[in-house]
Amino acid sequence: MGRQRRRVPAGENSSLLNNEKPSALARKDKKKKVDIGKIFINISIGLCVVSLIWFFYAYYMRASLARRVVTLHPSPPVLDANSTSAKVSPDRFWGSYRPQVYFGMKTRSPRSIVTGMMWMIQPSTMDVKLRHTCEQDDRLKSYGWLMHDGLTFGVQEIQDNNVVLTTEFVKRAGGSHGGDWTWRVTAKPHSSGSAGPILSLMFYAAADTQGSLQAHVEEKTRLASITGVSEELGNFKITFQKPVGRNLTKSKYASYNYLQTLTPGLDKLTDIVKHSLNRKFVHNPPNGQSRHYIGLGPYRPPHHPNQQNGPDARKESDFVVHQVTIQVPFQVEVLFESASFRRRPDQLAGPIMTQELEKRKAEFNARFEETFQLENSGFNQAYVKFGKAALSNMLGGMGYFYGQSVVQSVYNEYPLLYPEGALFTAIPSRSFFPRGFLWDEGFHQLLLSKWDPQLSREVISHWMDLMNVEGWIPREQILGDEARSKVPAEFIVQLNENANPPTLFLAIAELIKQLSMDPQSKEARPTTPFLRRLYPRLKTWFEWYNTTQVGQLPHTYRWRGRDKDSNLFLNPKTLTSGLDDYPRASHPSAEERHVDLRCWMTMVSGIMVRIARILDEPRADYEFTHQVLSDNELLYEHHWSEHLLAFSDYGNHTQEVSLEQEKVYMPRGQHRQQVPVTRFVRLVRKAPKLRYVNALGYVSLFPFLLLVLEPDSPKLKAIFGDMKDPNKLWTPYGLRSLSKSDPLYMKRNSEHDAPYWRGPIWLNINFLAVRALYYYSHTRGPFMEEANHLYVELRTNIVNNIYKQYAETGYIWENYDDFTGAGQGSHPFTGWSSLTLLMMAEQY
Repeated sequence: MGRQRRRVPAGENSSLLNNEKPSALARKDKKKKVDIGKIFINISIGLCVVSLIWFFYAYYMRASLARRVVTLHPSPPVLDANSTSAKVSPDRFWGSYRPQVYFGMKTRSPRSIVTGMMWMIQPSTMDVKLRHTCEQDDRLKSYGWLMHDGLTFGVQEIQDNNVVLTTEFVKRAGGSHGGDWTWRVTAKPHSSGSAGPILSLMFYAAADTQGSLQAHVEEKTRLASITGVSEELGNFKITFQKPVGRNLTKSKYASYNYLQTLTPGLDKLTDIVKHSLNRKFVHNPPNGQSRHYIGLGPYRPPHHPNQQNGPDARKESDFVVHQVTIQVPFQVEVLFESASFRRRPDQLAGPIMTQELEKRKAEFNARFEETFQLENSGFNQAYVKFGKAALSNMLGGMGYFYGQSVVQSVYNEYPLLYPEGALFTAIPSRSFFPRGFLWDEGFHQLLLSKWDPQLSREVISHWMDLMNVEGWIPREQILGDEARSKVPAEFIVQLNENANPPTLFLAIAELIKQLSMDPQSKEARPTTPFLRRLYPRLKTWFEWYNTTQVGQLPHTYRWRGRDKDSNLFLNPKTLTSGLDDYPRASHPSAEERHVDLRCWMTMVSGIMVRIARILDEPRADYEFTHQVLSDNELLYEHHWSEHLLAFSDYGNHTQEVSLEQEKVYMPRGQHRQQVPVTRFVRLVRKAPKLRYVNALGYVSLFPFLLLVLEPDSPKLKAIFGDMKDPNKLWTPYGLRSLSKSDPLYMKRNSEHDAPYWRGPIWLNINFLAVRALYYYSHTRGPFMEEANHLYVELRTNIVNNIYKQYAETGYIWENYDDFTGAGQGSHPFTGWSSLTLLMMAEQY
């Protein structure tokens, strides 16, 4: 086909008919249009590429930031690998490291064989009161360690109704797996003239995911021994001696039962035993009346309708229980023997056990007096016995935990599991807080570092090795199933923006003081290499506080992690400060300034200067920070309230608040059961504004408590006036936490939260107050005499009241009533309340 002609309308450019080229102007115009289009397309493509790059970069960064919360600190661990193993630390391998049970032992290894004791007084009905884990609801008259050296032995007394149980253990070194140990349990009536009840003791061993146990039974029902093997222990044998009577020369008649089964976890041991009990057994002594008793039978796990699990495929038992049922009084021994102990001189039982126990007691008594000098200071034997119990319960409350925390950051949609780790730590309370708390631990180690500096170095190292790459340490350590079973669900997840007071620096400062006093002593020499290994983490920790907890103004600080749902609380709590419901600004905001945190940072920066000087590390930044934070005039500017004439927090605050019951509109004719349950919510009667909070209490004292104030500061006079005023902080039993004249004094914070730090007397803050008074009374200044007068009276009041409450109730308590001095809260609380011993010894 020929080329098709194109028709051109009349009037169109004739040059096109002649196939002439367009003019230069037309070509230029056309080219410009083409270039603009290309540029637009290129820009669009470029923007798309940049957007994609930014999207993937942002995704990568968010994913990277999300992983930081579970990424451990990159510096070498403070503790050497296997530092808690039997080969590296044989003397500390076995211990009473299960403080959550009344009596039990385990090793310092991640998957330890655990041992323990349960008991029950045989009831006349099926109402079984089985004792195992420490529970306040058990309502025991008292329990606690009377003597415990933290290494080789311990003596504990338990009073349960009309029965007194004395549990004792002694360790003996030998072999490759931590040596041998023996338990002795003595049961007697509370009153010597009364006939004792029938009592069942249950001794058990359980394997935590690895290891096996074999029961050896004689006389059909008596478990004579358990043999076992595990990675950390090798081969071992646990022998159950027959009980002996009052004169300890012959066996008493006893009935025996045993249980051999599998367990899904160590937190299920009590439930397994309870579901194995029945009443079909008969206790039939030769010269007494036969009676039925509750004993161990086969374990029948409870059936759940939705349970899909098949039978357990494991063939070997990992939970074996020996039950002995006998009339009180009696005594029984349990022996653990390591197969690696090749040249055992004799069995650690009977008279040999008694001889070893008496030797350890004598050594403990001598060391206690040498360390604390109570008798030399004029205390009578009753006070000395109390002091020994305070120390022993702290040592007997040491726990070894292994597992994973549950953590979350703002970059995580859901909580994550922290890397597995171990924690060797003291605990606040065996019944209520049997786990590690970051801010409690610094106070614990103030006492324990006086007794055993190496123990404190090891505990601090464990805590610091749990630090992540950001410098954050989860403030509450809930490691393992046993620990998690004791914690309400809302407290399990740890948020990485939340701090706790860095009280471990108090213990580090004590170790530094011991080093400076006697650098060549055996106890202090390891402190310098310890600080060297610790230093990279301390730097990161300090920097974490100094970035994540800062306020809006330079050199001010603010606790993160206050309660978010402000309407449900009279004053939103600040759990991260350690002072929980202590009054802060009524409406949390970024403008807040917290005086206690500022003082903690003043103290910490000063200790960082000392550490850097010891290690010959650069210290200019720490010196600058400490110099600025120590500037009393700047402190006054940020935190001194002329209205209150005291140090105060600052924030968005109003005092015109109250808790009121919600009013719910109910339509006519609607049934009352259909109306939602009303809550108590906060009513704000006057809008908040930026101002000083003007709450007088512990927070107001922090510049004094942490020795930030210069000895000639005129503010000390006002502080001493508030401290000794009975209408404010002074009581005959110690300093109350919030002034009696404060609007929130002893006010409930919600319908479920009773006042906690709003009046009661707390021993950790009172210890800091006594320590500060001692300092100002021995440091030249215009207030030396007044500080000394207050020191003598406050110390005397505290020591006498804590001892009195212990003598009357058998317990050291969490806090004390500011009107009566009575112990209250959780008990036994032999964490920081045990600092009473340091006040007795005047060791600050």
